[in-house]
Amino acid sequence: MAYLESLRVFTRVVELGSITAGGRDLRMTPAVASKRIKELEKHLGARLFNRTTRSLTPTEVGKVFYEHAVKALESINDAEAAVASFSDMPRGVLRITAPLGAGRRIISPLVPKFVEQFPATEVHMRLSDRKVDIMSDGLDVAFFIGTPEDSNLKLRKIADCPRVLCAAPGYLEKHGTPQSPDDLLTCEHNCLLLRYPHSPEYYWVLETKDGPRKLQVSGKFDVDHSDVLTDWAISGYGIVNKPRFDVAEHLRKGDLVEILIDTPPPPTIFGCLYPHRRLQDPKIRHFVDFVIKHADLSDRATAAE
Repeated sequence: MAYLESLRVFTRVVELGSITAGGRDLRMTPAVASKRIKELEKHLGARLFNRTTRSLTPTEVGKVFYEHAVKALESINDAEAAVASFSDMPRGVLRITAPLGAGRRIISPLVPKFVEQFPATEVHMRLSDRKVDIMSDGLDVAFFIGTPEDSNLKLRKIADCPRVLCAAPGYLEKHGTPQSPDDLLTCEHNCLLLRYPHSPEYYWVLETKDGPRKLQVSGKFDVDHSDVLTDWAISGYGIVNKPRFDVAEHLRKGDLVEILIDTPPPPTIFGCLYPHRRLQDPKIRHFVDFVIKHADLSDRATAAE
């Protein structure tokens, strides 16, 4: 088992580019992770990494060994999943990711309940509004809001998720309430945008009587954290485009006011992605089913059939 652990450490260090990051991902200290790498190099009689003060890159031997190590670990994971499928009891570590808003409000309350029902499992959860790579990040399930790019991953729809445009009463009193989509393009209004490297959200789409309309909106500041957008909107700094579940409480309390009700953003998808080859793993199937069954979608989204 120690050798398998060393293989897992090695592959994550290659994928994440540092011993510290690889160890952290596997919940071990940099010292322990470094020890595992050294033990592996001693066992193989070969140097697996080129080390400098600023970088850590695999040697040619390390690159070849990595390709085979990944396949070996995948085979072991498949074998364990096949055994677990006989009892249909999920077990092992489940690595998931979700956008900040959906992760905090929908997914995270379910994690302790899932582990309580299936005590042989562990859930490692990462929240981020940035785009993730399931394979390179070593994830089992990635929840999303939006329309994912075409890929070889299995997509499962969980709910239709309405979106709304809204702003604080104080903002609307100061700048006026937009009466048409064109008003969003004037210098009078500040659109609060979710942006990060390679972000797809550089425009807003609204449903009009002539069909969907793409608007190249702009604003004086943007951020890569969806909750910060909500905070800015509540503070009166601009107009925000959000999933309804994310701002439902603020709308009820009057902190935010829905605008352009007749030309709203089109609904989006709340769903998840996971690799096809892991479909047989009970922990993935059970967790996704658990989310669909127990997620609190009332006044947040329309559950999928």
